[in-house]
Amino acid sequence: MRHPILATLCAAGVFGLSACDKTIDKDAVDREFTGVNAIDGTGLNDVMLKAADPSEAVTYFQRADGIDPGRIDLMRGLAASLVRAKRNQEASIAWAKVVDHADSTNDDRVALADALIRNNDWERAEQTLNSIPPTHESYKRYRLEAMIADANQNWDKADSFYETAVGLTTKPASVLNNWGYSKLSRGDYSGAEKLFYETLRHDPAMFTAKNNLVLARGAQGNYTLPVLQMTQVERAELLHTMGLSAVKRGDVRIGKGLLEDAIETHPQHFDAAATALAALEPTVTN
Repeated sequence: MRHPILATLCAAGVFGLSACDKTIDKDAVDREFTGVNAIDGTGLNDVMLKAADPSEAVTYFQRADGIDPGRIDLMRGLAASLVRAKRNQEASIAWAKVVDHADSTNDDRVALADALIRNNDWERAEQTLNSIPPTHESYKRYRLEAMIADANQNWDKADSFYETAVGLTTKPASVLNNWGYSKLSRGDYSGAEKLFYETLRHDPAMFTAKNNLVLARGAQGNYTLPVLQMTQVERAELLHTMGLSAVKRGDVRIGKGLLEDAIETHPQHFDAAATALAALEPTVTN
């Protein structure tokens, strides 16, 4: 994706990257760059946020913010790009600067809470969400509220927030999967199973939900694979998960058989299943 973007910019003479002209000096580049942002930076910003490589987007917004400091759209772009690049600590700092800006919004505070959770700073994330008026209702806010309630083991509140979040989006697969995993971690295996099926109804290709569904069924002693759309590799991996679930429940012989099926099903060498099976051999023999 990055090459067509750069080619377009070079052809238009908009952005003096070194890839376009090795001889152009830095001051000229900066003047061109400032001109672009002064006239119409929004379109290019959107391209960098959505289509560019995350690291390239970070570099772009760092430089843009340095040339034209204090522009909240560039500050947001940098913070969002740092999240995309998984530079979570820097992203938290960047979103905090956005929130401190005079033109910041409640959506910016939600974005800061998200960055803080990604950086495993749950306490500050909760404080940030608590600072947002309850009248500000959004899918992202309630998804984060649910995650924090989960972390606090406040299950009733978590369920309420998850349900609200699901109702605020047309693409609920991700939050349904999180909700199902929450139920799984609490030991509500049948409730988790229902939520994973619902997840896959919205996104049949989500392998994480398939694997979680197998975990929920295995925890209930149900060692048959559900009827799902899956590749041969996925089937082998799900059999592996099911086998480990059986062993965890003490059904070692069943687990051994499932691991053997996983190895046989996989089109290539399945090292993880083979290692698990080898570890079980002495146990089963004895």
